[in-house]
Amino acid sequence: MKKHLRHLPAIGSALLAVAVMAACSPASSSGSNAKTGPGGTKKVTIQIDGTAAPYYAPLYEAKEQGYFAKAGLDVNFTYAQGSDIVKNVAAGNVDFGFPNGDTVITAFGKGVKVRVVHTTYQQGIGALLSKAGAHINTPADLKGRTVAVTDLGSPNYIQLQAMLKSVHMGVGDVKVRTIGTGAIVDALKNGQVDAIVFSRLRYYALQSAGVDVRQILSDQYLPSFGNVVVAGPTLVKNDPKTVKAFDDALDQGIDYTTKNPAAAVDMSVKKYAPTFNGQQKQITTIVKDVFAKTLWHSDVTEKNGLGYPDEARWQKAINAQAGFKLIDSSFKAGDLVVKPSALG
Repeated sequence: MKKHLRHLPAIGSALLAVAVMAACSPASSSGSNAKTGPGGTKKVTIQIDGTAAPYYAPLYEAKEQGYFAKAGLDVNFTYAQGSDIVKNVAAGNVDFGFPNGDTVITAFGKGVKVRVVHTTYQQGIGALLSKAGAHINTPADLKGRTVAVTDLGSPNYIQLQAMLKSVHMGVGDVKVRTIGTGAIVDALKNGQVDAIVFSRLRYYALQSAGVDVRQILSDQYLPSFGNVVVAGPTLVKNDPKTVKAFDDALDQGIDYTTKNPAAAVDMSVKKYAPTFNGQQKQITTIVKDVFAKTLWHSDVTEKNGLGYPDEARWQKAINAQAGFKLIDSSFKAGDLVVKPSALG
C-alpha cells in the first residue's frame, strides 16, 4: 500500500492531557445537539477518529444502504482527533463519537464521563512490527534492541511496557525512540530501528511494499480496544431509543460489510475516501482478514450480538492504565460501558 496509508487511524493516537478536564467539566457532559427534521427524522452527528478511510465502511454503508434512515436517523459524519472527539461528545457538541477505546478510558479516569455504547472493535489494533531478519519472535528478543513508538504518552508505549513486563524486562532493557506517525514505518523499513509498536494494519502495508515483516499482537499482553462508539450520559439516559437505533443501524452496516467487503470498500473509496483510490484490493484483504475476523466479531459478539462489551476485558484495560499511572485509580468497567440490553 502506498503513502495514503498514513491516514489510517493509529492505535498510537495521543492520550488526553489533563487540560481536557478543564474543558469538559462533569456539568457540561450532558448535552446533545440532536434535532428532529422533516417526517420525524432525527439529525445526529458522529465525529470519527482521524480522517475519512475505507476502514469505516460499516458506518458509511449504514448510511448508503439506508439503515440509518430506516431507524429514523439522518447521520452526519465529521472527523477529529480522539481526544477532541471525547471532549466534544462530553460537551454535547456532537451526539456520538468514534474514538479509540484507550483514549476513552483515559478520559473517563480524568473525569470526562462519556459512555461507550457500542464496542465496535473487540480488540485493539496495536502490534510489535519487525523485519524477519531481526529475528524478534518474542518480547525477550527485544533486549538491547532499538524500538520506536510515536509518543511516550501513547497506548503503544504502554503496550511495549506490558510486553516487556511479560518476560521480566523493562524499558531500561531496550532503547526506546519516539518517531512521529508519518515517519515511524519508514524508520523500520530503512533499518533505523529494530522494531516499532504501532498499528497492526501497517503489517499489510509493509508486506505490500515488499518488506518481509513479522508481527506480535499487543492484545496478547495488554487487552485493549480500537474504535468504539461513545455518547454523553444524558443522551443515554434521556434518549436511549436514539442510541439503540444508531447501534442497530451500525450493526447492519457491519453485517453488510462483512458479507460484501469488496463492494463496501469500493463505495467507501469512491464516495468518502478518494485518497485511497488504487488500494481497494489490498484494503479489501485487510477488511476480510482483520476487521471481519478479529475486530468486529468475537466469541462475545457471537453469543450476544455485535458491539456487545466484554466487561472483563474492559476491566483489564482499565486496571492496566491505572497500573501504568495513566489514570490516578481504577474504576468499574460497568460505569463506562453500556450493554445493549440497557438501552431497551
